[in-house]
Amino acid sequence: MKVRLTISRADVLRGLIIYSSGDSVAALMLGQFSWHRLLGMALVGATVYAVEIPNVFRWIDQVAGQPGFVTSLKRTALALLYFNPLWIARHLFFIRLFSGQWSEINSLLLYLGLVAFLANIPIALVANYLIQNAVPLKWRFFASAVFSALMAIYYAASEVLFG
Repeated sequence: MKVRLTISRADVLRGLIIYSSGDSVAALMLGQFSWHRLLGMALVGATVYAVEIPNVFRWIDQVAGQPGFVTSLKRTALALLYFNPLWIARHLFFIRLFSGQWSEINSLLLYLGLVAFLANIPIALVANYLIQNAVPLKWRFFASAVFSALMAIYYAASEVLFG
């Protein structure tokens, strides 16, 4: 099965705006906003995420099979496997990198990625099920980016409210 790598201007723009906006709101809530972080996350959203995520979602469509309940479960499982602890650790790496928190770039990010992944499974399961099965392929990156942005804000709000 051959997957052709594609990128669209719409995905680049969506990645730039949504990832940087969600992260910026979270950073503001935590008193950690910086222009370097905003610009860095915009760059990552417009490049790495705008290329990688839509193409993974297309691949999921190709390998999941014919429509049906089993296929919907496959799509959800594949999305969960993609947004795994390493993906989360990489995202945390980008945040630390663009925030100038270089001393916090260490193996602890892998542990934080694992903890966040495990804690998030119930929410991520429902969100990924809906994104992979109720949202048309053309809009899945947008929906996934919005979910990620909302989760960043939720984590920041939780930290502010519950310390």
